[in-house]
Order: sequence, then structure tokens, then C-alpha cells
Amino acid sequence: MFGVSCPEPVASAAAIPEAVATNDFSFIDNGELRLGVKRSSGGGIAHLSLSATGENLINHWDRGRLVQQSYYGAKDGSLWDKQPWRWNPVQGGDWRGAGARMLETKEDRASFYAKSMAKHWASGADLPEVIFEEWISLTGKVAHVKFRMSYSGTNVHPKIDHELPAVFIEPQYNTLLVYEGTQPWTGGAVSRSKPGWPNESRKFTEHWAAYVNTNDFGVGVLVPVADSLTCYRFGDGKREHGSCSYFAPLKSFAITPGLKFEYDVWLTIGSAEEIRNRFATIRSPKK
Repeated sequence: MFGVSCPEPVASAAAIPEAVATNDFSFIDNGELRLGVKRSSGGGIAHLSLSATGENLINHWDRGRLVQQSYYGAKDGSLWDKQPWRWNPVQGGDWRGAGARMLETKEDRASFYAKSMAKHWASGADLPEVIFEEWISLTGKVAHVKFRMSYSGTNVHPKIDHELPAVFIEPQYNTLLVYEGTQPWTGGAVSRSKPGWPNESRKFTEHWAAYVNTNDFGVGVLVPVADSLTCYRFGDGKREHGSCSYFAPLKSFAITPGLKFEYDVWLTIGSAEEIRNRFATIRSPKK
């Protein structure tokens, strides 16, 4: 169910990666970290790199990839490529390749704000009753993102898990790191695994996860509001075949009329030790 991006390439325009057009991206860069959002995908995060190298770790193969907001609701008869689906407002766009509508942006050298209208992943319908906002700022090698979803619809949706957020990473970063123990932030051993297909589950009691490569270097994401995640890896590791590494922190709640839901996310790039140490500082700042 989770992972809004189509897991297998399909014979349609939606399966063809878009060219990385500079005018489709807005970048912020503080000299240590470079982050880019894709304007044609509702401002979803499509680029994260060290400023010095420029190597992008985020996979944005289609509208469902990126780092983006994604929520779920009642079954509504919609189909994702012939697969029965449900109400699924996402930030990036639909599975056929239509992008979500950007409503407002503000930016400067190291911060970015976007407001967009959700798109139904399966049906492709615009969802004006679901408005997404994001505030992004850079400090050192850490990006702080505040996501907000505002629901003005009248339907009462069932309690269900949501992707907070959906995170897609380039496939060479293939080892998932999480701490699953009962004594968080005490230096206990981190679990290392290579998720398979389809979705697998993990606890992450320090509320962060990372994908690293063979040099133990990669990208980590801290989401304090979530206690578990879903994850998978798809493909043979060749980007042109649509391969990716994926995880999404999960939280279960019902989307009901008037709901505003917001949460904080931190992203960073570095070694496994650097990632964990930076997140430990965020969770327990020195006084």
C-alpha cells in the first residue's frame, strides 16, 4: 500500500524520468548543504546534496518519488494502474505524471516556503479540500522542514497510517539504519539491513532512519512524531531502470473535517555516526 511511486516501470509517459530542468527547481544553499524543490511537483523535495559535491541523494524518478507529504483515507473506487486504491492526497502529483498545482512560494538564500494543492495519486483529480504547506530552512548540514496539511472537506475518513513523509533515495544507498532498542540515545547498536520487496516494517525508537552506501555515507531523516516505518528497495540498483530505496515513517490517525496536521522533519547527509550525532543534538540540545 505504501510508497506512492509506481514500483515497476509501466509503458506510459509517466514511467519516463523527466529531464532535470533547472527552471523547474528552486534551490537553497547555505554553503554546506544544497536542497532543491521541484516546482512542477508541488514543491516536493527533489534534491539534497553537500554543497561541495553537488551529488543528489534524493530519487525523483516520477511524481510519487521525492520527499513529500502523502496521506490516505477511505476506499473510493479509484485505480492505480488497474490496482484498487483509496483516497490518497499527495504533494507531488499523480501516477500518470501530472504534477500538483503550486499556489504560493517564498524563498531566500537558505529558506523556502511552498503552498500547494494536493493531487489524488490514483485518480489524478485535484483535491482543493487538501492544502499542503512546507517551511524549509538550512543550518549547517541539517535541513529542517515543517509540513502542514489542512483539510476543509466534509468526508470523515477512517483511522489509517500515513507516510510522514514519503522518502525516496537513490538506489546506491542501499543499507537501512535504524535503532530498534529500548534505550534510545544511549549509544546502543544500530540495526543494519537491506530491505526487500514488497514493504517491510521497522521500529525506530530514536525516531530516525538513514540509507547509507558501501562507504557508510548517506542521508538520514528524523521524524519525532513517528515510532515505526515501512520500507522497501526496488530494482537492481541501476537508476535508469527506476530502482530506488524507500522508507516512510508512519502515524495512524483519521482525517476529519477541519483537521490541520503538522509535523517536523530534519534531514542531513554524512557518515552513519555523523547522522546519529546530529540528530541526538537536535533531540537533546545542550543547555
